[in-house]
Amino acid sequence: MERTRRGLREAKRLRRRRIQAILAGGLVLGVGAAATLAAWNDSEYGAATFTAGLFDIVGAADGTTFASHATSGAPATLSFVVAPTAMSPGTTTYALFSVKTANPSVAGTLQLGVGSTAGTGLAPFLTYGVRSVAGTACNATTYAAGTAVVPDGTALSTGAAGTQSVAANGGSTVNYCFAVTLPSTAGNGAQGLTAIQTWQITGTSS
Repeated sequence: MERTRRGLREAKRLRRRRIQAILAGGLVLGVGAAATLAAWNDSEYGAATFTAGLFDIVGAADGTTFASHATSGAPATLSFVVAPTAMSPGTTTYALFSVKTANPSVAGTLQLGVGSTAGTGLAPFLTYGVRSVAGTACNATTYAAGTAVVPDGTALSTGAAGTQSVAANGGSTVNYCFAVTLPSTAGNGAQGLTAIQTWQITGTSS
């Protein structure tokens, strides 16, 4: 009887050990399986190349032949309707200067300013005005119909306060019509004097 009980106890103990061994083996197998599993993955990439644009303006005294006049030492020569070498009191003479962006070029704005004034002293007697006109004709009629850029009667030493827009790649042109006047009040002291006036169009990219 005692042997039978002892045998039963021994059998139970062996069964427990086997169950524990099986459970332990299962746990080890489970850990090993988790460690060897691999997740799928994928990637997306984006890239771009950046290049700086250009900004360049060109001008034409005839409204057609555009070129760069980038320095005060080599300006475009404006062609006045009345020769500025024979002005008398009350005379107004007109000249065109057209400006646009080059191609290629980004868009921008233009501002008319004064580059320099030289000569033998006629400049203080002269006044001027500038208007933007629709076409390339610059005379008393087209000037009267234009949009003011510099008010009439302005001293040669004063530039424009506002700006004009120009499209990219030569897509639009600003036609400046200059009107320079020797007022009727100019006295005898103006006779024989000269004025060499340079205007500057400053372009700014936008």
